[in-house]
Amino acid sequence: MLRKIGILLLALCTQQASLAASPQDDPLLGHQLKRLHASEVVDLQARYAGRPLLFINTASHCGYTKQFKGLEALHQQYRERGLMVAGFPSNSFNQEAKEEAKTAEVCFKNFGVTFDMYASIPVKGETAHPLFRELARQGQEPKWNFYKYLIDRNGHVIAVFPNTTRPDDPKLIEAIEKLL
Repeated sequence: MLRKIGILLLALCTQQASLAASPQDDPLLGHQLKRLHASEVVDLQARYAGRPLLFINTASHCGYTKQFKGLEALHQQYRERGLMVAGFPSNSFNQEAKEEAKTAEVCFKNFGVTFDMYASIPVKGETAHPLFRELARQGQEPKWNFYKYLIDRNGHVIAVFPNTTRPDDPKLIEAIEKLL
């Protein structure tokens, strides 16, 4: 009888653990987002779990938009070592194109971006997407476009770099090297 109770408890605990670990419960990666100018919807948990990450809130009509070139260089330099770069366009600072096609043109055609880019989402305040609410909770809410969030393999924000930090800044490079 005790053995049956033990087996039942073990099964119940295993079921609870799997429910607790469901992607929907992960405040950082438990989301599905549409790729920029595509019909594909990406499960962030499936795509990024267990990987070192660099997430950036972006905008097409910002003085920092030229950082796409440097971010692409980071992606090319570190992707073989496992770093995944993802951009999240946003009009939270009123500098994103109204049409998704224009945002895609800026990213893909003008700057040759090959890292993951998603459809526009709000990144600050009460209307912020839950992903960015979690980034703010763990690190800092973006005060402008092109804030950079370095995230470890366990989904913890380990560093936040403001828009003034260029992608080739030695502090950002050092943090990426340390993470990898």
